[in-house]
Amino acid sequence: GPEMPLFSVPKEVAVGTAMLGVAFATGILAGKHRFGTPKSSKSIIGKSSPLWQYILDHSLREHPILKKLRLLTADHPWGKMMVSCDQAQFMANLVKLIKAKKVIEIGVFTGYNALNMALVLPDNGRVIACDINEDYVKIGKPLWKEAGVEHKIDLRIKPAIQTLDELLASGEAETFDFAFIDADKESYNEYYEKCLCLIKKGGIIAIDNVLWNGRVLKPRKDDLATQSIHRLNEKLLRDVRVNISMLPMGDGVTLAFKL
Repeated sequence: GPEMPLFSVPKEVAVGTAMLGVAFATGILAGKHRFGTPKSSKSIIGKSSPLWQYILDHSLREHPILKKLRLLTADHPWGKMMVSCDQAQFMANLVKLIKAKKVIEIGVFTGYNALNMALVLPDNGRVIACDINEDYVKIGKPLWKEAGVEHKIDLRIKPAIQTLDELLASGEAETFDFAFIDADKESYNEYYEKCLCLIKKGGIIAIDNVLWNGRVLKPRKDDLATQSIHRLNEKLLRDVRVNISMLPMGDGVTLAFKL
């Protein structure tokens, strides 16, 4: 067929990437525990749906190096953990909208969203990227460099709570513009509280996997991950420190706007 323009979306986006519309962080990312990926990983609109493909065809403008990293991640056994590309693009637009300079990411995996954020930050902008596993990040690191944004990504390989505490201890409370939480679910509340201290008024915290493949509808007592997400969802509804929107994008994302 004819050559496709740089930013258009070939069918491989829908077919060749198992993680589209899914951002299942399974606790391997930044936290303390591991637990399995839900069996039927799917987006709100099924990724085989023609409507889903239409959304991608008519909205995705993926930087060529981001696309390269997404396709590399798709080949990884844990590829499903990557944030969905449409959600990443949405967050990048939010980061630009609020003219963010400092971003926190909790759960880096192969570094797709760290790259996504770094691409839209000003040259003196920073992403503090928190993870406990350097193996996956090694996939994305060379592409950070290739994209010319490696200097904007400050990778901290240690438990995220430790990094957040260090940022608070060094006087960085209320200096960050945006945070993305996508790591072990059992620590979600703790991540949220610490990010709320680090974020400026008017800043945004994006919390991923808030629908958790529908498991939040009936959290099992032995399912600590689902219990944790559900508890935080209930808390956010009543949290007067923030305004919120829960979006059925990917596996569900809640935006908390600090008041």
